[in-house]
Amino acid sequence: MPSVLRYLLPWDFSPTVLILCAGTAVLYVRGLVARRRDHVRVGFAQPLAFFLGLALLYAVLQTYVDYLSQHMFWVHRLQHLVLHHIAPVLLVLAAPAPVLWQGLPRRWRPAARRIGASPVLARVVAIVQHPFIACLLFVGLIYFWLTPAIHFGAMLDARRYLLMNWSMAVDGVLFWWLMLSPKQAQGAAALGYGTRLLVLCLAALLQILLGAYITLHKSVLFDVYGICGRAWNESPLTDQELGGLLTWIPAAMMSGLGVLIVLRHVLNEGRSEPVALPAGTVGR
Repeated sequence: MPSVLRYLLPWDFSPTVLILCAGTAVLYVRGLVARRRDHVRVGFAQPLAFFLGLALLYAVLQTYVDYLSQHMFWVHRLQHLVLHHIAPVLLVLAAPAPVLWQGLPRRWRPAARRIGASPVLARVVAIVQHPFIACLLFVGLIYFWLTPAIHFGAMLDARRYLLMNWSMAVDGVLFWWLMLSPKQAQGAAALGYGTRLLVLCLAALLQILLGAYITLHKSVLFDVYGICGRAWNESPLTDQELGGLLTWIPAAMMSGLGVLIVLRHVLNEGRSEPVALPAGTVGR
């Protein structure tokens, strides 16, 4: 049991991560209870996706995985795959906003409405959620943090390391919400499904190029792990190749999954649209 706890307990405890994850989970549970009390049907799949996404975020930020990600490049790429792709996709597919709102104490709701209605916040979100900028940020952050000189500094500086991880998580949620949430959830400024498909394909292509470059490179690009000390006795090039493959294949597969989800939205909306009858047929 002590050996198991070694892997589950925080490597570098962060009260921010704990409060954010635990607080969000509590609000969600309160919301589920409120919805059941109001006889609102609560399914199984969405709560499962929500708690799994939240648990994955906590796991890669607070357990022994965080230690390993600082000492093995491929574990670092796995950590960012979860932060930037898998966990955000699960959270977006859970569509938790209505449940979280019901779980929010009533005395906090006026303040939450004021924050949500802030014109400054609305402007920032509109800029960040522009499809070109959203794609640029999503892929650009991966390229930026994997620039060898920048990556070297981030892995040796605690503040830059935290900034790197948080930027990936926050941007992941924003990007996948823009790509995967139905139009009715995005309101009047909803992004067209055709545009989403183009953005997802472009994001996949750019990640494939970067992953292939890292995987096939014949010299060590990320020598910082040699300075930190690798957790396992693995050659630097093998470590780099595995990290490149994680940047290359699973990330592109997530974009492929996104394409399938968008196509499902298209089909669902097509089925729900009323069929137009030819003129003069009504009343016959």
